Amino acid sequence: MRIALTGATGRIGGMVAPLLSAAGHDLDLLPGWRLGDSPDLSGAEALIHLALAHAPGRYRGGEGDDPAGFRAANLDGTLRLWDAAVRAGVRRVVFLSSRAVHDGHPPGMRLPDDLPPAPTTLYGEVKARAEAALADRPLTGTSLRATGVYGPGPANKWAPLFADYLAGRPVAPQVATELHGGDLAAAILLILSADHPPATLNASDLILDRHDLLTGVAALTGCPHPPPPRAEAGNLRVPDCAGLHAMEWNPRGKEGLEAALPGLIAA
Repeated sequence: MRIALTGATGRIGGMVAPLLSAAGHDLDLLPGWRLGDSPDLSGAEALIHLALAHAPGRYRGGEGDDPAGFRAANLDGTLRLWDAAVRAGVRRVVFLSSRAVHDGHPPGMRLPDDLPPAPTTLYGEVKARAEAALADRPLTGTSLRATGVYGPGPANKWAPLFADYLAGRPVAPQVATELHGGDLAAAILLILSADHPPATLNASDLILDRHDLLTGVAALTGCPHPPPPRAEAGNLRVPDCAGLHAMEWNPRGKEGLEAALPGLIAA
């Protein structure tokens, strides 16, 4: 399948693109395209939209001191991308949305795949409005509401955390839901191959406490510093991934994290 892919040079795109190629797809990385442009998608059978313009290292709060610019690039730019897909007759669209669309739901709530959004940040609002715009267009589109994504490469998101811990600097307790970039790519491949994929799907795997993550780092490095105490997990909103599991999606779980950890530390 010929796939137009945005965001291939980003942290998540850098993990997803090689796996799409390895699965036999022909990728068009849209050279010269930037969010806000209206690309020529002629010949593309599918569009995967991963790109996001944001302040370095920040998604919620990624607008920095320019919310208008953030909205123009990420919402208006995405709407132009949807319209370009309609004009080009693209058959299938996968949009990387976010668990942030659910931040306004009650603490501790289980989040089903089709739950209406309740964003509390500009980032979540932009993702939710882009989802709605995709659903309103004559496209077979799926918004993939992904949790935090970890994985290999120079943009390993835990590198600053590991550096602080290994240096003995204070690390705040935290618990969050996480997903390996390879499992995100596997979810995208399943959506592309499905006859009638749902309009919205959650993608999440682990409930991961920093205490456990850094205990694993200590075991591999011999670091003598104690990990932070466990965080309170009762208020965590956990995505229910029933839709992807019904498509025989099997993320790598705790064992996969343990297998990836040496490489993440080395990076």
